[in-house]
Amino acid sequence: MASISTICRVGLKFLQLPHTGFLAPYVQAVAAIQQNQVRHRRTKHFDPKWKRLRKQKFVKVDIPNLNEKAEDFSQEQTKTRMKERGILPPRPWMERPFHISCTGGVFEPYVPPEGDGKMSAVSKEGAKQKFEQLEKKTKSMMAVRKIRSFDDDFEPPEFAAAAQEIYIQTHTLLAEKNKYKIREIVTERAYPELMHNVKDKTIRWRFIKSLEPPRVVHARCTDVVSKDNIFGQVTVRFHTQQSLAIYDRFGRLMHGSEIIAKDCLEYVVFEKHLSNEYGVWRLHEKIIPDWTPPKSPAYITYRVDDEPTPSNDKQPKDVAATVEADADKLTTANA
Repeated sequence: MASISTICRVGLKFLQLPHTGFLAPYVQAVAAIQQNQVRHRRTKHFDPKWKRLRKQKFVKVDIPNLNEKAEDFSQEQTKTRMKERGILPPRPWMERPFHISCTGGVFEPYVPPEGDGKMSAVSKEGAKQKFEQLEKKTKSMMAVRKIRSFDDDFEPPEFAAAAQEIYIQTHTLLAEKNKYKIREIVTERAYPELMHNVKDKTIRWRFIKSLEPPRVVHARCTDVVSKDNIFGQVTVRFHTQQSLAIYDRFGRLMHGSEIIAKDCLEYVVFEKHLSNEYGVWRLHEKIIPDWTPPKSPAYITYRVDDEPTPSNDKQPKDVAATVEADADKLTTANA
């Protein structure tokens, strides 16, 4: 007689075999019940120390209440909550850091002598201005020495040639309306003045030649906010020959000419942030003397209507009567 364990083993194998007969649904249901009821206690930890280790696998997190209002808490409770969440408390002042990349103008601007760039006899006023320039030259030499303490390779003649390249490049980019590259060679103060009223205009600018080599005529240094924050400004004299023509949005000439070249005498100020290790010389401002003649105004154009103007056929009675009386007098005089 077979043992009970053998019968159970055979019964399990019978239940696990695939069946297709009328007993198939019942056999599969019994097999599913048999499989669900089987449990093994050894799958769980029976040692109490694993309970503590399983507990350490989970971290309790305090979920913030997003519906709470700041008015419901006192000032101390608000500071405590902000510290818990790693938020800096609000400052009682409104100070913010700022960066000064350029100065707001020209300190101690250069005063050009009257009649500079023209062939004229030496007058009393001209000699006086020459003497004043000699006095101001000492300050410029001290400023150049200060600039050399930050830039060892600074030499006024070499800088004048480099400044002329910056000057030409600035006007070329302005004619091309390249507002991104022009910011690299122009200070933040000069940029809006250069780009003012340039929209819807066509600029034709051409550098022809230098009538005189560019030279440094003025140099100054100053500190801003603190003694260590030093800016340097150098004024360069340009006597060149250029051609300029400006057209409006309809292609009509507003100013200048592309054919006629003119002599230009200009005093351009270049600035550098000397305290900044990566500072560069940039175009800052143009000095316009008081004795320069005023600029010629732009050409004014008008729109011409194609429609003919209406004729005034109907005249008042008194006007017509006077015209007829004058005609009668002329006929009688001729007779």
